[in-house]
Amino acid sequence: MGVLLGAVAYDPKVVTIWDGFRAWLREHLDFDYVLYSNYERQVADLVDGRIDVAWNSPLAWVRARRLAAARGAALTPVTMRDTDCDLRSVIVVRADSPVTSVGDLAGRVVASGAVDSPQATLLPLSLLRSAGLVPGVDVAVRRFDVGVGLHGDHVGGERDAARALFASDRVDAACMIDSNLLLFGREGVLPAGSVRVLAQTPQYDHCTMTAGPSAGPDVSVLGDLLRGMDYADAELRPLLDLEGLKEWRPPRLTGYEQLERAVDEAGFYSQDGEVTAADYRP
Repeated sequence: MGVLLGAVAYDPKVVTIWDGFRAWLREHLDFDYVLYSNYERQVADLVDGRIDVAWNSPLAWVRARRLAAARGAALTPVTMRDTDCDLRSVIVVRADSPVTSVGDLAGRVVASGAVDSPQATLLPLSLLRSAGLVPGVDVAVRRFDVGVGLHGDHVGGERDAARALFASDRVDAACMIDSNLLLFGREGVLPAGSVRVLAQTPQYDHCTMTAGPSAGPDVSVLGDLLRGMDYADAELRPLLDLEGLKEWRPPRLTGYEQLERAVDEAGFYSQDGEVTAADYRP
């Protein structure tokens, strides 16, 4: 039967990654892939059966699960990367800021990533709500909508939010995933000692590969093959590095409850998976 996978082209390297994986996988499995410009179309095609498997962002997983459930269909998680597990988002302030607690952000300006970024918008803004601050009411949000439709896979929005901490019209705090806080330090966007973490979210999981209603038994073979990839293999290692992992792991679904709540709080998707965010156009 074979497997057709859908991935989102958030960066030119995606072609290199999946061309390489395709060549390796086709030694063992009838496998091919297609690329999408945004996650919303990819999710619709997964649930409608036009692709068998989707390499989903966490937000795409939430929508796909809701769409499938509304139709009485089930999705099957296939695998995830080691780097998708146990992540946190952070809200950072300048080191010299008088802000010492999330509550101190009342009446101030917080920079976030794109409207559809789980890690730099939805989850950090949920953290503000948990502290009693309503985004857009108690605290102003300056959003950096870079790569809308890519669910935050494009780091540009987070980088721009970080830069806004030191811009002429600077913001009081910025939201980002913890790994990008480290990246921006290495890049010099946030020089060492220039910021401090004000608050962080509980741990959550990121991307997951998901099989849809059209998937056949070869999908389990795909999962086994991916989890069998050896980082020591000279052919595979450059591809795994580009994809940002050292090993594929068995999937788990316990790391998405936090994002489900954030989606509901923001009114981003309805319970049946329809896009309900008024200012979101992928």
